[in-house]
Amino acid sequence: MSRLRNALERGEFVITGEVAPPLGTDMSAMMRSVELLGPVTHALNVTDNQGATLHLSSLAASRAVLDAGFEPIFQQTCRDRNRLALQSDLLAAATLGLQNVLIVTGDDPRGGDHPQAKGVFDLDSTQLIEIAAAMNEGRDMLGREMAGATDFYIGAAAFPEAEPFDIQSMRAVSKIESGARFFQTQAIMDVERFAAAVEVWRPHGVKIIAGILLLKSARVIEFINTRLAGLMVPDELAERIGGADDPFEESVIVATEQVRAVRELADGVHIMPLGADAAVKRILRGADLA
Repeated sequence: MSRLRNALERGEFVITGEVAPPLGTDMSAMMRSVELLGPVTHALNVTDNQGATLHLSSLAASRAVLDAGFEPIFQQTCRDRNRLALQSDLLAAATLGLQNVLIVTGDDPRGGDHPQAKGVFDLDSTQLIEIAAAMNEGRDMLGREMAGATDFYIGAAAFPEAEPFDIQSMRAVSKIESGARFFQTQAIMDVERFAAAVEVWRPHGVKIIAGILLLKSARVIEFINTRLAGLMVPDELAERIGGADDPFEESVIVATEQVRAVRELADGVHIMPLGADAAVKRILRGADLA
């Protein structure tokens, strides 16, 4: 059983982090992040061509995290592969010893570094979650018996602050019904809205890990507000960080406050430091989670 699954099923408050595979074959920078984040987390997301930009395969990078002695969450997007390739990669992940998978639909390639790329989107995340759950029972998406089942702990993304919430909530429940066992949410900006979402989703039996994004600078906040659909940094928060003598230090304080605020609501936190990996330990210590 994966460490993440074991901790969540025991009711332990979990910490997950995030690392990005490189553009290239040199994994030294990624592994420095792993060495900083691995000891203070239960598991590390390994992103899959995040932002529709070219990076080393999440499959290979996830295995490297595992070889380093830490637990990866293999991230798989539906954007780049058809149903054959997606199922094949899931089988490969299982044979490589990867136990956690986070399934997402993926960003539109027109917003990435290869805007001419054709988005596949043969399946959406809900469909692929259902396929991964069937593989855990020893069947492929056609219902055929496989020579050996998988044993994935299946996760999905959830969007508690996206509008309209009713539609987002129905999608989240569909993911749970298809086989998702944990959610990692989009970055939390409004704790009350997050609490309302938790109240709707938790009765369905899913574990909810709240996203905490380190808003390092005014530039990061501007990017979020202009480029990321479904997420908006509130004006008062943008002014607080942007107007601080040291915006980065203020962003660490804000992230610490956010972790404290969701501790009684969530089953864990997923901290996205945007490269400022050393700050994660400070945030956790400040929230009494070190």
